[in-house]
Amino acid sequence: MKIRSMLTILMVTSLTCLNLEGCATRAVYVKTAPPAKRADVRPARPFAKAVWIAGFWRWNGNKYVWLKSKWVKPQKGFKWVPGRWKNSSRGYRWIPGHWK
Repeated sequence: MKIRSMLTILMVTSLTCLNLEGCATRAVYVKTAPPAKRADVRPARPFAKAVWIAGFWRWNGNKYVWLKSKWVKPQKGFKWVPGRWKNSSRGYRWIPGHWK
């Protein structure tokens, strides 16, 4: 019983740290606009209620790199909000997709 409690605490702590790390990310602005989105062929849904996450351009510090689209397991009670590039006077900033 003691081991199970310790494992539960360790798991909750690890997940909390992962969530906080994503929140603490510093905004990066890119002077050049991302390329146009690529057309994806959407394969058949692999399982019921799978959610399609569209591919997007990610800045790797030197150039834009395409991340492929994929099917994911939905988070119950949440809806996927796609990520997007937002243009401002400082440049283009990536707003990550998230479950809302």
